[in-house]
Amino acid sequence: MDKLAAMQAFVRVVDSGTFTRAADLMNVPKSTVTRLVQELEKELGVRLLHRTSRHLTLTQEGQAYYEGSIRVLDDVGSLDSSVLSAARSPKGKIKVELPGSLAQHVVVPAMPEFFARYPDVQVEMNIGNRPVDLIAENLDCVLRLGPLLNDSLIARPAGTLPLVTCASQTYLARHGTPQEPADLSQGHTIIRMASPRSGRDFVFQLTRDEAVVKIHGAHQLTVNDSGAALAAGVAGLGVLTTYAFLVDPHLQSGALQRLFPAWKGDRIPVHIAYPANRHLASKVRVFVDWAIDLLHRMQSD
Repeated sequence: MDKLAAMQAFVRVVDSGTFTRAADLMNVPKSTVTRLVQELEKELGVRLLHRTSRHLTLTQEGQAYYEGSIRVLDDVGSLDSSVLSAARSPKGKIKVELPGSLAQHVVVPAMPEFFARYPDVQVEMNIGNRPVDLIAENLDCVLRLGPLLNDSLIARPAGTLPLVTCASQTYLARHGTPQEPADLSQGHTIIRMASPRSGRDFVFQLTRDEAVVKIHGAHQLTVNDSGAALAAGVAGLGVLTTYAFLVDPHLQSGALQRLFPAWKGDRIPVHIAYPANRHLASKVRVFVDWAIDLLHRMQSD
């Protein structure tokens, strides 16, 4: 058995969701993909996938092997790229898309570091957090907050971002400081956030030990952009739940005050994704690697 080919087949099956689609993407017969995965399971002595007539799901061992396989395949791709491009640094234009909050507060401020390292790469940046066809829109990669809805993409996780609940000093002076999340339903106003994708309101929740409480309250303002929500919170328009990295400077300055510190907010996953073609151009690969490292560094600060 070609172990590398078997790992590639296994990862393609997981990414695409079916053996048939994986075979189409690899341009090989379905029987070849099935055989490679079966041989891999036989050699490992464990079942990697639960198979039904409609669905494929990873076993616990399969999840661990999938994550390890991605690292190995990425390392092989990086090695190939480094050998092929050893005589030249990455160059050319790449087109990326990311949410405005990440662009404004995280990625753009760090771009001098990227350009100092890769002076021959130009970045065309679109702002958005929507389902897109990367190939049709000529995008090289996307940064996404929340669940990734497009299963045709290769998604590399970049950690999770915590949410915090807070309010401005002017708001608290008018309405008082709620001591528990349940207090928000009595005489308080919240700033509602709606999904820019679906228009549906987000429902945030807080946890403490085994207790889980959803944040509810009266509202006057609904926005579908985290930057606008932050501005509303600072202006005293209501209690705000949003990303910690957005409100941290305002918490430090005292303009905002964190509420319910004994409770933990949700954590939102972050991914950087690209089309299901693992042979990335070096200019794209260096940006992907740099962005993931940047996000992990931000979360460890």
